[in-house]
Amino acid sequence: MNMDKNYKPSDFEGRIYAAWEQDGCFKGIVDRNKQPFSVVIPPPNITGQLHMGHALNNTIQDTIVRYKRMSGYSVLWQPGTDHASIATEVKIVDKMRSEGLRKEDVGREGFLKRAWEWKKEYGGRIVTQLKKLGSSCDWSREAFTMDEQCSKAVVKVFVEMYKEGLIYQGNRIINWCTKCKTALSDAEVEYEEQASFLWHLRYPIEGTDRYLVIATTRPETMLGDTGVAVNPKDPRYTDIVGKNVLLPLVNKYIPVVADEYVEMDFGSGAVKMTPAHDPNDYEVGKRHNLETIRVMNDDGTMNANAGAYQGMTREECRKKVVEDLQELGLIEKIEPYTHNVGTCYRCKTVVETIISKQWFVKMKPLAEPAIKAVRTKDIKFIPKRFEKTYFNWMENIRDWCISRQLWWGHRIPAYYCDECGETVVAATAPDVCPKCGCRHLTQDEDVLDTWFSSALWPFSTLGYPDKSEYLDYFYPTSVLITAYDIIFFWVARMIFSGLKHMGEKPFSDVLIHGIVRDSQGRKMSKSLGNGIDPLVLIEQYGADSLRYSLLNGIAPGNDTRFSEEKLTSCRNFMNKIWNASRFVLMNIEGIEIKDVKDVKKTEADKWILTRLNNVVRDVTKNLDKYELGLAAARLYDFVWSDFCDWYIELTKTAFYGDDDKQKTNTASVLYYVLKTVLKLLHPFVPFVTEEIYSNLPNTTGYLMMSDWPKAGRAMTYPAAAKGFNIVMDMIKTIRNVKSERNIAPSKKLDIYVKGDERICEYIKNNLSYIRKLSGVENLYIISDVAEIGVKYVSYVVDSCELYIPLGMLVDFEKEIARLEKEKERLISEIARSEKLLSNAGFLQKAPKQMIDAEKDKQLRYKDQLEKINAQIEALR
Repeated sequence: MNMDKNYKPSDFEGRIYAAWEQDGCFKGIVDRNKQPFSVVIPPPNITGQLHMGHALNNTIQDTIVRYKRMSGYSVLWQPGTDHASIATEVKIVDKMRSEGLRKEDVGREGFLKRAWEWKKEYGGRIVTQLKKLGSSCDWSREAFTMDEQCSKAVVKVFVEMYKEGLIYQGNRIINWCTKCKTALSDAEVEYEEQASFLWHLRYPIEGTDRYLVIATTRPETMLGDTGVAVNPKDPRYTDIVGKNVLLPLVNKYIPVVADEYVEMDFGSGAVKMTPAHDPNDYEVGKRHNLETIRVMNDDGTMNANAGAYQGMTREECRKKVVEDLQELGLIEKIEPYTHNVGTCYRCKTVVETIISKQWFVKMKPLAEPAIKAVRTKDIKFIPKRFEKTYFNWMENIRDWCISRQLWWGHRIPAYYCDECGETVVAATAPDVCPKCGCRHLTQDEDVLDTWFSSALWPFSTLGYPDKSEYLDYFYPTSVLITAYDIIFFWVARMIFSGLKHMGEKPFSDVLIHGIVRDSQGRKMSKSLGNGIDPLVLIEQYGADSLRYSLLNGIAPGNDTRFSEEKLTSCRNFMNKIWNASRFVLMNIEGIEIKDVKDVKKTEADKWILTRLNNVVRDVTKNLDKYELGLAAARLYDFVWSDFCDWYIELTKTAFYGDDDKQKTNTASVLYYVLKTVLKLLHPFVPFVTEEIYSNLPNTTGYLMMSDWPKAGRAMTYPAAAKGFNIVMDMIKTIRNVKSERNIAPSKKLDIYVKGDERICEYIKNNLSYIRKLSGVENLYIISDVAEIGVKYVSYVVDSCELYIPLGMLVDFEKEIARLEKEKERLISEIARSEKLLSNAGFLQKAPKQMIDAEKDKQLRYKDQLEKINAQIEALR
């Protein structure tokens, strides 16, 4: 044995991982004799730093992957990272700003050179961190969303979808981040409640002295109003539909139109129409041929169409517009109003909805088969409740804006003729314009949304669009494991992309997990300062302790709370496993280990083997159903209680005895149980189990490459398991009696047992365990309690009764002396109470409540005295 006395994970975790990787243990191999099992990693950003969400997600993936690998599957866990257009560009721009530079100062090529240098320096950081966690990805196949293969896939998909009419370019309302200065998809906008106001503005009705009152939360956008809409069923406005109102400040007339979109009970029931700055207004504007006027620049300042307000920020403009309207007497009222406001998911800036020329994916024809795949259970969400989130987004989906005004990313493969303006979409830059023959074409400046390439991840990483044996063998992948917050960001897009481009679903199951919250249930964030660095925890506690603390008791889809107390508990569990293994190795040293099927087994052996078989069956079922939290909890209970606290203690009877044959038999069973336990624990805690396994005799190779245990009847002994439970109950009962009565555990007791003849005989045959673990000197089987001959106390243990002579539990003289002292105290209290209650002055002046309380006390004292007298009598 080469195990240190103390559990020190830092001594072996790095060494073991390096050995696994060097010996190719993680490689996904195309083996037609095996069933494939593949998982793609949710690619972390190259700007990323390992956080608790990553730790949970990758621990879940690694646990499942290791289990499948041991279960005989040919496993590929495909790793890689994401270029993260917006996040990475922001980081690089910030770094350049510190050098006094802007993007424009270095040009596109210079900027991209810096971006690739950034990727080289920081891109592998999170991969290194994932390795510390124990992630057994096939790192030889590490992909990057902008590597040659993935880029090839992106271009092919874009070109094909454009030719089919599924990708188009057009002026539409999009989400725009004024800080990142790029378009965002609907999925990249996060909504948060913000306190604001509802301004009720007066628009004069042409040819009358009346006003039309408009309610708005965005008064600055009125500068781009091109109409006012009312509901056609609203009797208040029937007479003005078709007429004009004067747009204040701009001083031009705009039409009043009737449209079902307007809600009569919101505000005044009249809604200003700003088609260039609101998606609903845009649709109403199209129906009524309203003009589209954009009044805001990309940076959030007002443009020339805003007239006198040009150059102001949107906030400055709002304030000035309200002031000017108040001066003109055109504000009816202002009331506080709280509403949901869209913000950029990256920088949290308030998002503008503006008209812009962008590239879009036509979503309806792609969404329909993707919805069907989940409805028909071809793809299953686990837990099922997350299907609702998926359907809600997919059934209400709008066309996807895929162009981004950035330089870092996949540049859109569209080329514009400098002469005639013809647009050419092609995989490679065309030499000449197909329309006019001009040789001067300029590529589109924009890049594609990061999620466009991520949507292709399950097949682009396996070789698509080329034919590949990995693509043929490992696609579709088996299960996608991700948090619930990117169901529509990523999961939905992979589903419709896989169905469209591969003609097959990208995965069979979608396992959804929750997020890691702090001990108070709060989401971890920089603003709260409650984030925890997993690497620091790994340094302090070891990767295995962190992994088990994240998995133990979790349920699919539910959030989990993290605490250092939980982590400490799991560290103690690792220590328990370590110490138990050292005990086994020390006691089996020098003993010939036999096949467990060939040895004569004690009742204790049969009990533990039955319990072990049950836990193998349960954990296997749990893992097959992705119930990792239940499996981890089941193993925790078995290892800590059944194996360590009970069976190891029970084996000491043989190891500390003189029967060498019995020692061999016990050593063989103990070895088998430990080896099986290590296999069951390995997917959860790979490092400590591999280190212990390497010290076991008669083992070769790595534990992670060994076979998963199988449950079966061969190692099940129901009768023995049931009988031995009675023996254990008896041991527990005797221990509890000693504890309750403050009797030293080492004190020997005589016990008498009466009950079912077969059970009594079974108890007698296993007396050695009862003696060893509970401190029993003699055991007597009796048919009548009269045979005891002395006073006793009795306890029920299963279908028999256990009697212990009272004299062995109590020192009669000391107990009588204690009871006599208590008797004197009670007599004194009763006398005091009687004296008080016979005092006329007390009865006249004391509140009734106090008198009643004293009477109750006296009754309690008398009752206690009666019991004390009975106890003294019984002891004499």
